[in-house]
Amino acid sequence: MKSKLLNLFCFRLSRQVVPAIVLTSLFCFLDAAKAQKKELDIIKGLMSFSDAPNALYHHLSKTAYEQLDKRAQNVAVIKSLNEWKSRQNMVRQTLADVIGKFPEKTPLNPVITGVRKKDGYTIENIIFESQPGFYVTSSLFIPANATNAPAVIYCSGHSETGYRSYQNILVNLVKKGFVVFAFDPLGQGERLQYYNPEKKKSDLGSPTGEHSYVGAQAFITGNTLASTMIWDGIRALDYLVTRPEVDTARIGITGRSGGGTQSSYIAAMEPRFKAVAPENYITNMTRIFQTIGPQDAEQNFPGSILKGLDMADLLAVRAPKPALLIATTMDMFPIKGVEESAREISQIYQAYGNPGSFKMVSDDGPHASTKKNREAMYAFFQKTLNNPGDSTDIRIPMLDADDLLVTRDGQISTSLKSATVFDLNARNANMRMKSLEALRKTNSHRSQILSRAKSLSAYEEPAPAAAPLFVGRSPRKGYGVEKYILADQQDYPIPYLLFKPDKPSGKGVLYLNPQGNQADAAVGGPIEFLVNNGVTVLVPDLIGYGEMGPGIFRGDSNINNVPYNSWFAALLVGKSIVGIHASDAVKLTRLLMKQDGITEVSGLAKQEFTPVLLHAAAFEPAISRIALIEPYSSYRSVVKNFRYNPRFLFSAVPGSIGQYDLPDLAASLAPRKLLIAGSTDGNASNSNTAEIEKDLTVVRNAYRSNAASLQVIPAEPANLQSSLLSWLNGK
Repeated sequence: MKSKLLNLFCFRLSRQVVPAIVLTSLFCFLDAAKAQKKELDIIKGLMSFSDAPNALYHHLSKTAYEQLDKRAQNVAVIKSLNEWKSRQNMVRQTLADVIGKFPEKTPLNPVITGVRKKDGYTIENIIFESQPGFYVTSSLFIPANATNAPAVIYCSGHSETGYRSYQNILVNLVKKGFVVFAFDPLGQGERLQYYNPEKKKSDLGSPTGEHSYVGAQAFITGNTLASTMIWDGIRALDYLVTRPEVDTARIGITGRSGGGTQSSYIAAMEPRFKAVAPENYITNMTRIFQTIGPQDAEQNFPGSILKGLDMADLLAVRAPKPALLIATTMDMFPIKGVEESAREISQIYQAYGNPGSFKMVSDDGPHASTKKNREAMYAFFQKTLNNPGDSTDIRIPMLDADDLLVTRDGQISTSLKSATVFDLNARNANMRMKSLEALRKTNSHRSQILSRAKSLSAYEEPAPAAAPLFVGRSPRKGYGVEKYILADQQDYPIPYLLFKPDKPSGKGVLYLNPQGNQADAAVGGPIEFLVNNGVTVLVPDLIGYGEMGPGIFRGDSNINNVPYNSWFAALLVGKSIVGIHASDAVKLTRLLMKQDGITEVSGLAKQEFTPVLLHAAAFEPAISRIALIEPYSSYRSVVKNFRYNPRFLFSAVPGSIGQYDLPDLAASLAPRKLLIAGSTDGNASNSNTAEIEKDLTVVRNAYRSNAASLQVIPAEPANLQSSLLSWLNGK
C-alpha cells in the first residue's frame, strides 16, 4: 500500500511544474524502486544469512577442502620409495589427463630477426612456431665465446611487456655463463591475443584478462590454456637444444609469479630439464582457497583437485631431480602453504635418498623478487648445472627497447598475422562437433545426450525439500507476494518469492531471471502478467545471483564484472555452476508442485539462465512446458565467437563441445511445449541469423512430428505476451 501511495504522490507531483518534471520523476522513480526493494527483500537484515552473497564461493571451497583432505590422507600413509614411485606414476597419468593432449611436433621454422652485441654477451631475437602459424617471440642471451654451456629457460610472470620486465635476472644469468632463453607467454609482450592497433594495447586490459577470456573458451571445448602454454615451453626447449652453444644435458628452467606457474608445469611434463626453480607460485590449494582464491585460466586444470592433485605434485613428480622452491613471506601465494608443500616434497626426496636435491628458500618481502632469492637461484643453477662461480646479484642497466624488439612493429598479430589461441581452439571445436553432429542423426541421441549432460555438468539429484521458512507476505491487487527461504541446503539457502493469485488456475511457473527475483516483480511487470492469468509464480535467487551474490570474491580475472575465478573454482573440484543451479531448480520445481491446487508446473528462464532451465527440464519430466526468453543458442556459439559475452560463462559446461549442447537439451524436451523467444548468439547478438538458425534447426528437427508444440518467435513485448498465453494454455 505504501508503494502505491508513493507512486500516486509522484504522479501528481510530476504534473505540477514543467521545469521540475524530469528531476521530480527521477526522484519518484528511485523512491518507488527503493520501496519495492524493501518490500521484497528476503534475507537482507537476517543475521543467520548475512553472508549469503558469498555462498557460492563458500560452497565451492567446502567441496575443495573435502577433496584436499582426502588427498592429504592418501599422501600421509605413504612410507616407502615404491609407494612414492607409485604416486608419481599416478600424478603423471592424471596430469596428462587433466591437461589434455599436446599437438604433434611440427617444424619450428625459427627466424632470427635481430642481433645485438652487448658487453660480454650477444642477444638474438627469434621467432619460432610452436604450432603451424602460431608464433612465439623470444630472445636468446649468449655469453661471449660460449661452447657446450649450461642453459636456463626463463618464464615470464604476468607482465604486459613479457620477459622484458625481467632483464636484471636474464642478464645476471648470462653474465654468470648461462645461455638464457626467454620467450613471451601468450597474451603478453609481443603476443597479445586481443591487441587493439589504435590503442596499442589489449582490449582486455591485462594478461589475466587475456588468459582467462580465451581460457574459458578452451575449457568449454575440452581443452586447457595450460596445455598451449606448456607446449610453447616444450617447443622453446626443442629450439634451445639445436643451438651449438648449449650442453643439452645441463638445462634448467625458472620463472617468477606466472613464470613460476609455467616453469612448474613445463618441468613436470618435460623430463629433459635437469633442474627447476619456480619462484612466487608454489603454495597449496587449501591456502589458496582460504586467501586469494583460484587464479586465472592457465593456472587451473579441470578436475585436478577432485582427482587428487595439488601444487606439491608438480615438483614431487620430478624427484629426485634437483628442485628449488623460492618464496617470500608476504606473498599473495600464502607462505604457510609453501611450507606445507615443501615438507611434503622433501619426503619423496628423502625416500629417494637425495634430500639435498630439494631445497626451499624464502625471504621477507611481498610478491616480488628479492636479492637474497635471486642469489639463491643463481647458486642453485651454478651447482646443479655444474657452472661454478660468483652468485652475487649485480645491478644491470636497462636495455634499449629496440634491443628486445622481435617483430617489425611489436606485435605478432599485426606483423605476422599470427594465429591466436582462439583460432586453435575454434578449429579443435569444429573437429569435436563432428561426432556430436553424427550422434544427432541416430536413435540413441536423446539417451546419450542426457547421460553426458548429467555427467559433464556434475548434476546431483536433489534431496526432497524440507518445509521452507516463511518470511512475510505483501498484498497486491488480485494476488499476494509471499517471501520464503529454503534453508535445508547443507551450506547455503535459497530465497524465493511466491506470487499467489487470488483466483488460481492450477498452473505454476518456476521463473528464473539472472537479474534477481525482484527484477520483473514490479506492479505491472512481466510476473504480474502471469499472475493475472491465474498462474502461481515461484521466483528464486539462485546461488551467486540477486541476494545470493555475487559476493566479495572477484579474483584476478573479473571481466565485465563477471568473476571468472568462481567458475574456475567449480572447474577445479569437478563441478559446474549450471549443474548446481539445475539441481536447485529441480528442487524448487518439486516444491512448487506441492502447493495446494497446483496441477501443472512449467519453467520460464531469461538470457543466461536459459541453460539452467534446459538442464533442469531435461532431467525433470514434471516441468511440462518450457519458455526460453532471449536465450543464447549454444555453447558452440560461445566458443566460436572471438568476442563472446562474459555473462554467459557461469551457465557454460566445461568439456561440453562435441559431447552435447543446448540445442540437444532443447531437442530432448519434445514433445513438451517449448517457446523460444529472441534467440541470440554467444555474444548476445541476434544479427548472426545463420549461426542461430543452425542451432535452432537441431530443435526443429526433433519437433518435426510435433510442430505445434514448438514456437520460435522474436522477443518483442507484444508478441511475447500473446505467445506466453498460448504457451501456457495451449495443448
